[in-house]
Amino acid sequence: MDISTAEEIASALKPIKDATCIMSEDSTPTLSVIAPLHAQLLHDTEAAGVAAETPVIREIKLAIREDLVKRYSCARNKHMLYTSSFLDPRFKALPFLTTKDQLEVHANVLAEAAALQSHVNSEAGEDKSETPQPDPEEATPPKIRPSALFTLLGKTFTEVSVVHKSTSTRAKEELKTYLEAPPLPLSENPLSWWRTHETAFPLLARQAKRYLCIPGTSVAAERVFSTAGDIVTAQRSSLTPEHVDQLLFLQKNLNVAPAKEQ
Repeated sequence: MDISTAEEIASALKPIKDATCIMSEDSTPTLSVIAPLHAQLLHDTEAAGVAAETPVIREIKLAIREDLVKRYSCARNKHMLYTSSFLDPRFKALPFLTTKDQLEVHANVLAEAAALQSHVNSEAGEDKSETPQPDPEEATPPKIRPSALFTLLGKTFTEVSVVHKSTSTRAKEELKTYLEAPPLPLSENPLSWWRTHETAFPLLARQAKRYLCIPGTSVAAERVFSTAGDIVTAQRSSLTPEHVDQLLFLQKNLNVAPAKEQ
């Protein structure tokens, strides 16, 4: 009887174990993973879904759900979690949200993308105004003889007006293309995807850098302290700070593949 009860407990706690392993074993557990995991755990512990379970499993899952419902409940946390999940190409569909909530996330992303670009443009304008301008009398550009192509077609093609799109319009176009792109497989790294597609989505890529750089757990940082504790033991207490930094660096980069020779 005790063995069967232990097996039931292990079965009920397996989703929690899997979620913990995902956040602890991944080398780059970004903030974007939290909302999908939280939604899935809530779905797996719904009262209707556990009605057919044994009393032990049902009691455990309902207790887990009661605690999970309290997590990430404020609007600020939801905004950050949902935005980071949307900017992760693996979870951008946000299937765990209602259509209304999905549209709200899209609107927030558009507004933030336009605000970030405006801020960048204002900073660029300030930097440009502070840069000393050369004296026009001193900088005389050399005369360039026009080519035959310019002589024949220059007037036609230099007078073609270029339509400048507003930041809001460009953000909407990027969002539409981003949603239409195929989702990234769960086994792939979203940071690598954004590095490859940064030029195609410059506004969204800037947001992705802000959100996906946030770690979803402190495990990675705690591992550094744990490694330092293994290095600086009582028998090695005379190590200098410089040597400790070097040993930590070597230990953390031990498995880095060497660069290929050109």
